[in-house]
Amino acid sequence: MKKKWLGIAGVLAATGLLAGLFVYFFVYNKPHTDYSKVSPDIESTATKVFEEFRSNPSASSSKYNGKVLLISGELSAVEQTDSLTIAVFSFEEGLFGSEGIRCTMIPEHANEITNTPPGSAIMLKGYCTGYNDTDVIMEYCSIVK
Repeated sequence: MKKKWLGIAGVLAATGLLAGLFVYFFVYNKPHTDYSKVSPDIESTATKVFEEFRSNPSASSSKYNGKVLLISGELSAVEQTDSLTIAVFSFEEGLFGSEGIRCTMIPEHANEITNTPPGSAIMLKGYCTGYNDTDVIMEYCSIVK
């Protein structure tokens, strides 16, 4: 009886070890997407994307969320928070400050956007993650020339 339980425990331990190795190599350790090299799913202007989210958030969420967007517009500001650089397309003033599109830049493009003066026409490509009732949020953004 004791040998039977040891055999079952051994099989369970081996299965757990194999499952752990599988998760490490194929899930945890998988390469990340380089969004600066990905082709955009949708090309539009920053104004149009913001207006669509503001007028119909649910329809816009299903259209844009989880997609790589290429947006063009006039850069309003560049914000620095800790190690993040955020490009801002501002369209109106709200209760808590400017409202528009906030694009978190990837580190390789952070210095270039910092040196871009406000009011410049610019094209950014990034991954749209949603709308928080004031801003459209884009991550992994890069400058497109």
